Amino acid sequence: MGTDRALAGLPHAGPVGVFDGGIGSFDMVRRLRAAYPKQDIIYLADRASFPYGSLTEHELLESVSRAVDALVGLGARSVILASNAPSVTILDQLAERSPVPVLGVKPPIAEALRAVQPDGRVAVLGAGMMIDSSALAGYVASEAANVGADEQRVVRVRADELIDLVESGEFLKPAVASEQVRGFLARLRATQEGIRALTLSSTHLPWLAGEFKRVAPELQLFDPADDVVASFASVNGGSREGRGELLCVATASERHTLEEFQGIIEALELDIKPNLITLVGGEP
Repeated sequence: MGTDRALAGLPHAGPVGVFDGGIGSFDMVRRLRAAYPKQDIIYLADRASFPYGSLTEHELLESVSRAVDALVGLGARSVILASNAPSVTILDQLAERSPVPVLGVKPPIAEALRAVQPDGRVAVLGAGMMIDSSALAGYVASEAANVGADEQRVVRVRADELIDLVESGEFLKPAVASEQVRGFLARLRATQEGIRALTLSSTHLPWLAGEFKRVAPELQLFDPADDVVASFASVNGGSREGRGELLCVATASERHTLEEFQGIIEALELDIKPNLITLVGGEP
């Protein structure tokens, strides 16, 4: 794995590695920094593997395993896989391989079902790979059973168009974001009745939470990151001895360049500078 001198001086006091295939996982970074101000974080945007939803489960496991190995190599004492699709489909296999604790993000279906009892329905929004997976079907059945609900009250909905909207940075244009969210919800309502709640089950989707609230204030929104942020202290102790340092590293490909990622960062007005790395076995 290649890196540069910018990585050399980071004080590692129990840093956590946070990653996914794009900008979506930075929302998790923001949440962690707010909850644990002294936590040191290594944020990896694995752009060379984006989108995770296009990979087979085998390819996905190999990809996220390389990312975890890279983060551990940089000093991470725990890792958050800030992507719902691999968390639902291959998290257990990843955790068995990892030398450090790994947390994932999964749709908060039971919580949403409890909130819309007795007959409201929940739409799980996410990447197509997760939505179509047998792993999610099993997870939905388990979560519904946990609260004594009919699993038919849970609707699985592909939201790839909204994920791409965020990853491209186009969501920063208010008119574009509003049109896309309105169209998405109109199509959802035309095919599914009784939707009372949405789970934002891609780490990209919380970037659109404000738009969802403006377009459909009657819908309850559930963010999978909530459970991870709440449980993180028990895994990593909150690392209160840290200094609140943030290191950003990124992979790149011909399709998704470092310059493209830097442009999105600047458009979001984030004060971070990505350092280019190459994951062992990954794309250069």
